[in-house]
Amino acid sequence: MQNSLDFAGRTVFVMGGTSGINLGIAEAFADRGATVGVASRSEDKVRAAIERLARPGRPATGFAADVRDPEALQKGLDRIGADWKRIDVLIAGQAGNFPAPALGMSPNAFKSVIDIDLLGTFNLLRHAHRYLAKPGACVINISAPQALVATELQAHVCAAKAGVDMLTRVLALEWGPQGIRVNSIMPGPIEGTEGMKRLAPSPQIHERVRDSIPLKRLGTPRDIANCALFLASPLGDYINGAVIPVDGGQVLNGAGLLSRELAKLFEQHAGKEGAGR
Repeated sequence: MQNSLDFAGRTVFVMGGTSGINLGIAEAFADRGATVGVASRSEDKVRAAIERLARPGRPATGFAADVRDPEALQKGLDRIGADWKRIDVLIAGQAGNFPAPALGMSPNAFKSVIDIDLLGTFNLLRHAHRYLAKPGACVINISAPQALVATELQAHVCAAKAGVDMLTRVLALEWGPQGIRVNSIMPGPIEGTEGMKRLAPSPQIHERVRDSIPLKRLGTPRDIANCALFLASPLGDYINGAVIPVDGGQVLNGAGLLSRELAKLFEQHAGKEGAGR
């Protein structure tokens, strides 16, 4: 039990692992001995993350690719696979989001979030499958409360993340016999992330979001990383097809990150920002 969270000799690849929650997850695995790789669209962010994740005698790796580009994604994964030979833990953490009413976004805007969150997860998992350790691999998709609770200004994210969670369950059925476990983590509001900056852009909205959480605090990237470590460790060996909220109990209130009141506050804030430009 003492060594359950020791990942020495194991490989961990984190899509979107160059910032925010996903970088926190990558750091947690690196700190526990794993060889870590990351990818995102920005070459500069990938280089910075590799430097941050490298440990003495254990260099990190990564590549720049858009999950909406299957060929670029496959090329990067093939390079990782040729080097590592296997992937023990795969994290699908890429995400797109912006607050907008359904009538206020174009079909292309709606499609962009579906393509990043849902189709991007499918692309990543499908292409990485050949390199996943069989048996023993752990796949973790990063979901969101919008997958479970209808949230105003978030129709695109609600649809995309609900699809991600159902994909999680289907692949848990299809890949379970190969010894591959597939689960989702559903982070609540996480302090200091790009998502919180976009969804709670004013101190007033920030405070209301915090107050909607039974534990009365925002989460941290470490909270999400701890859940990922648990799921990927021997302690989580019998967990498959689960969608686990890590949100301080917020989803129990039946309100999304932006309730009707918060949606109004956001619109008021957006109006003031626009008037000041």
